[in-house]
Amino acid sequence: MFVDEAQITVRAGRGGDGICSFRREMFVPRGGPDGGDGGHGGNVVFTASHRLTTLLDLRYQKHYEAEDGRPGGGSNCTGRTGKDILITLPVGTVVYDDTTGDVLADLITEGEPVVIAHGGRGGRGNSNFATSTNRTPTRCILGTDGEERALRLELKLLADVGLIGFPNAGKSTLIAAISSARPKIADYPFTTLTPNLGVVRWGSDRSFVVADIPGLIEGAHHGKGLGFQFLRHIERTAFLLHLIDVSEWAPDEPITSFEVMRQELAAYDEGLNDRPFAVVATKIDISGACDRLMQLQAYCRRHEYTCFSVSSATREGLDDLIRFVGKQVDDLRTTPCETKP
Repeated sequence: MFVDEAQITVRAGRGGDGICSFRREMFVPRGGPDGGDGGHGGNVVFTASHRLTTLLDLRYQKHYEAEDGRPGGGSNCTGRTGKDILITLPVGTVVYDDTTGDVLADLITEGEPVVIAHGGRGGRGNSNFATSTNRTPTRCILGTDGEERALRLELKLLADVGLIGFPNAGKSTLIAAISSARPKIADYPFTTLTPNLGVVRWGSDRSFVVADIPGLIEGAHHGKGLGFQFLRHIERTAFLLHLIDVSEWAPDEPITSFEVMRQELAAYDEGLNDRPFAVVATKIDISGACDRLMQLQAYCRRHEYTCFSVSSATREGLDDLIRFVGKQVDDLRTTPCETKP
């Protein structure tokens, strides 16, 4: 099951208390204070891993606590520091404070630890308060509570290229044809209910990652169809491919489909229409596609849009498309565009 949202609470460990103690030892008169400090509480630490692709585990465990610090002891013994709790999330997870809405972390680097909730400080024992005028202090300080947060987690897939298109535009078929991804493919709308990632290899040793984004229909930004549940995954992609079904089975004219897609992206996030893109006419092997393809190509020439025509079934045009996209991704990696966090 693909889960890209979760809400959890985390609590860092409480600091251990400092203690009030005096040295009691034979033949050592007036031993003095020897109360030790308490240990610090453990932190709540997040880290990211490419081995995880979903937030499913956090649907079943919603509360995480780090270990409390131990209290101090006599003979100036300091209490043990509480153990941190390490929570591993998929790369691309954004951590929000559910109360304020602030972004606490954006986990885009594998293995980099981020402290989300800091443990409380350990208290001070009475040995810290001995002075020349107060040789028997009875004062000690208790440990402080660790931070507690309610968090909202959102997973935004990290991909170089995003496939955008209405249901049955051929997105899943295309990603299966150009990569090793094997999404479910059928001839009814909303076959794809979760985003799919595929690695496309081109040239001798180069590759790029493609994401098949489901759920885009007219009115998606208002919640129609799958709504904007998966549109957030487009925000991470540097290059977009607009897939247009030009077969006679397509319910809408290709130009209308393209313009509605652009309107939906702008309604969700105006910056998405500034992202570099290309238009891909799909299913050109099906009868009746010629006239619709010519209309779309003429429209793209007028607006100076890059347009490709492909058939995933016969692989016609796929090699040219892969080379073009690979070069675009290479250029964007050297001069990356700004993407929404």
